[in-house]
Amino acid sequence: MIGVNQSIIAVNMGMVTVAMFNPKIIKKSGVFETQKGCLSLSGVRKCTRYREIEVIWQDMNFKMQRQKFSGWTAQIIRNEVDHLAGIII
Repeated sequence: MIGVNQSIIAVNMGMVTVAMFNPKIIKKSGVFETQKGCLSLSGVRKCTRYREIEVIWQDMNFKMQRQKFSGWTAQIIRNEVDHLAGIII
């Protein structure tokens, strides 16, 4: 709309919410099958997730960040990055 390509997600990590500009998952490990729901669809569907991911992104000051995430946080980040690519489940 404004001629700038930016992808933005916000991830709540307990006491803080982190804004990630242009997030990219660069490493994944510990693949497993699970089920998830989505507000865009009714019911739950099978999907593949990872126990640990490594992500690079720009923070609120557009400084590059790199961090590993695991467990539920890794699943949430993967879900939101999928949405940026148009993947619902």
